Amino acid sequence: MSRRTFHRASEAERRQDLINATLDCISELGLQRATVREVATRAGVTPGLIRHYFSSKDQMLQAAYREVMTGMTSKVAAAADVGQTSARARLHDFIVANLTPPVADGRSLSLWAAFISHVRVDPAFAEIHRESYLAFRSALEVLVAEVLAEAGEVPDDTRCRELSIAINGVIDGLWLEGTLVGDLFSETPLPGIAIKSVEALLGGIKLAAGDQPT
Repeated sequence: MSRRTFHRASEAERRQDLINATLDCISELGLQRATVREVATRAGVTPGLIRHYFSSKDQMLQAAYREVMTGMTSKVAAAADVGQTSARARLHDFIVANLTPPVADGRSLSLWAAFISHVRVDPAFAEIHRESYLAFRSALEVLVAEVLAEAGEVPDDTRCRELSIAINGVIDGLWLEGTLVGDLFSETPLPGIAIKSVEALLGGIKLAAGDQPT
């Protein structure tokens, strides 16, 4: 177990340090063993300081779950925007980012597995999950609409939403398989399978990596 050096920082930075320490605990020990005392030890602070930022363990865990969900969305959105002018390239990179580290790795799986059981029984976790899902799907809908427009089609709202739901399903399924038994796909990388599946859903529109010609 590593102990963080808790430096003098702003309120926001200190809170973020505590969230990061919470996620480290959950990834390594599980949700039940991620106690306030354990998080404090990891962060190099007293339990009393944690209570200054979070009124309860539940609130601390909720903040950690929100960090996981929003962090994954921001990482893939950033990957889709870096220097790309083609909508098909942005959607391609968005899909690949979802199925490669750091979004698809053992730590992400550990955190997802620890949190997901709470979504069905805890209204606060369910609301965080719902908000994050809708934000992710909204980003995907924008990309799909841009791809359709670039291909000369009218990006109908209903179709974009349905395509986004289907594409998200493809991503979720392959993400889970890849993080659980990734060694089984060394000869057939999952990002390539996802791209082909999404191209089929889009009616044959080809996605291209980077700014390669299509």
